[in-house]
Amino acid sequence: MTTPVAIVGAGLGGLALARVLHVHGIPATVYEADPSAETRTQGGQLDIHPNDGQAALEAAGLTDEFRAIIHEGGAASRALDQHGKVLLDEPDDGNGIRPEVLRGDLRRILIDSLPAGTIRWGKKLTGVAALGDGRHELTFADGSTVGTELLVGADGAWSKVRPLLSDATPEYTGTTFIETYLYDADERHPATAEAVGDGAMYALTPGKGIVAHREAGNILHTYVELNRSAEWIAAIDFTDATAAAARVAAEFDGWAPELTALITDGETAPVPRMIHALPDGHRWDRVPGVTLLGDAGHLMPPSGDGANLAMFDGAELGNAIAAHPDDIEAALTAYEEALFPRSTSAAADAREILELCLGDRAPFGLIDFMTGAAPQDTDTSRAR
Repeated sequence: MTTPVAIVGAGLGGLALARVLHVHGIPATVYEADPSAETRTQGGQLDIHPNDGQAALEAAGLTDEFRAIIHEGGAASRALDQHGKVLLDEPDDGNGIRPEVLRGDLRRILIDSLPAGTIRWGKKLTGVAALGDGRHELTFADGSTVGTELLVGADGAWSKVRPLLSDATPEYTGTTFIETYLYDADERHPATAEAVGDGAMYALTPGKGIVAHREAGNILHTYVELNRSAEWIAAIDFTDATAAAARVAAEFDGWAPELTALITDGETAPVPRMIHALPDGHRWDRVPGVTLLGDAGHLMPPSGDGANLAMFDGAELGNAIAAHPDDIEAALTAYEEALFPRSTSAAADAREILELCLGDRAPFGLIDFMTGAAPQDTDTSRAR
């Protein structure tokens, strides 16, 4: 079996590519390891930026569908100190410039926009072989194989396609986010719900912090951010949810109880998300018939732009293929020439955001960034 375009990975970037190709009448097949769209939860809330995420959705012809899933009020943000004192409170101004949506809802509208059979579920990629002339053969865990004239790795941080282009591997940044949830927050956790407010809440000090988002359905979704070694994280038994939560909460001893409740009162087991990144400026030489998008090509610390970049990558690649329908190499060259400087700039911004959140000036560096204020020689000791 041969398919003209094989996309490995049904994340937002791979789906955006498939959709833009479909808009242009170009068939593609998406191969996804998960057995169905419902297999895994899809993460939390995303703010969709006008210059990349929204532009990608416009190219995909899905602006109306996107507008229908916006979480109204979700763009509010506030910063607290560790005692719960409000340092910054910015309500959602309703201008809709960077509206918030749930990642799962966004993925759903992309999936629903594709013709039946475009996504092949339960196809875990185990190997790729070059056949020459830009063609590749994919082998899956179920023993099946497929040939393709164009292979796109949209398969995330631990991409199986990346080694065709690059020997770079993700490295641990020294920061781990630990994910927790509170449900029915206003009724069951009123003090914490009030502290979080209507949108995003940042309680940050140098080296550690608690960041929470109010999501649709009265849910508080939290990432506890810690600058800790891989060995420190590995020493916590996350299979024992109670003990793991207590160990993480101990790092926030003396913090306001309405904040630490986001850790100790979580209704799901805490899940560690070790933050890995590819080298800044990651790029590769042109290899016929294959390219990467999203985290497969430019994994970086989370900064609110990863999903936006992945969708934009997919849309830009789809448009490049449509502009060069008879010359795949010209399409891939045009795409990568724009991708590399774009992703290099975004990676630098992502590292800066992480430093603002957890660096020596936390939380005031982030507050200055959010308000557009010039950095001040703030006494950060009062944030510790």
